[in-house]
Amino acid sequence: MKRLLTLFLLLLLTVNLSGCGYNSLQRGDEEINATWAEVLNQYQRRADLVPNLVNVVKGYASHEKEVLTQVTEARAKVGAIQATPELVNDPQAFARFQSAQTDLSSALSRLLVVSENYPQLKADAGFRDLQAQLEGTENRITVARNRYIQAVKEYNITVRSFPSNLTASLFGFKTKASFTVENEKAISTAPKVDFN
Repeated sequence: MKRLLTLFLLLLLTVNLSGCGYNSLQRGDEEINATWAEVLNQYQRRADLVPNLVNVVKGYASHEKEVLTQVTEARAKVGAIQATPELVNDPQAFARFQSAQTDLSSALSRLLVVSENYPQLKADAGFRDLQAQLEGTENRITVARNRYIQAVKEYNITVRSFPSNLTASLFGFKTKASFTVENEKAISTAPKVDFN
């Protein structure tokens, strides 16, 4: 009888633990780490393209020093941030990382706008190749960020849902930060179109 009771309790414990969400939390955490690594990989690819792009533009548009300096400084700011897997666990560090990447994106946009004023630069095969690589990388960044956002969403749902929230609390799992829009109010305003 005692043996049967012990077997029953072990079976009951196994059934209860299978629904606790621990494995889902582990799987979600690993998915976030993998998708975050891809985000970093794509941002690194973009950062590696920046010096080459700046050097090509510098040869044609040397008097656009301010824009070139802004791009270089933004690239340095991105490089100064320690992008580790632990970054996703620190909301302030994550926000600084996102801000630095946004600054680099803005500086690169200004650089590409400046290049429009230089027909010889636009005709340069090296510049066109770098510009195409940069555009492709921006698309890869978007895809990688979307995968990361989805992984964080699934993980955060698990962390916050019952009964896995009890397991998350017990083992110290917390929600993870996701990418946000810098100026949400500005993008929610419809643009004005004026053909006059």
